[in-house]
Amino acid sequence: MTSKRIMGIDPGSRFTGVGIVDSDGQRLLHVHSDCIKLGDRPIPERLGMIFNGITDLIKLYQPDELAIESIFVATNAGGALKLGQARGAAICAAVVNHLSVHEYSPREVKQATVGKGSADKTQVQHMVKYLLNLHGKLQADSADALAVAICHSHASHLNNRIQQAGWQ
Repeated sequence: MTSKRIMGIDPGSRFTGVGIVDSDGQRLLHVHSDCIKLGDRPIPERLGMIFNGITDLIKLYQPDELAIESIFVATNAGGALKLGQARGAAICAAVVNHLSVHEYSPREVKQATVGKGSADKTQVQHMVKYLLNLHGKLQADSADALAVAICHSHASHLNNRIQQAGWQ
């Protein structure tokens, strides 16, 4: 199987995590991880920063696909709306740059990375560091973005195997 580069996004209205991995279906290689820090600017400026930041990273690292965390049911309607707008800015950056977009729930990401859908952020950070052989401190939003990319790597590898077996 050929290697593909996956960009994972953990969207947020204050911090948007970005993680990029190379995957051949068996091995994962950390390429880049960072956090787009948006601060207290007005929402339209933050959305522009997300769009431009992801567009710049797409041009620099040339991923093959983008995976993004879907919205979970939030108790705060305003927070859910801002999160949805941040997701939209990231998805638009991917689509404008001709990347396919794949969405995963937080539970799916945790299940694929940690093996438990109810894992906490500390467990996700630990497993991401372990799976990618990273050392030192890993920022939570970056770890979450890498976890999304890892989740997509696992899911796409499984889908490829199913297709090759003729089960679809």
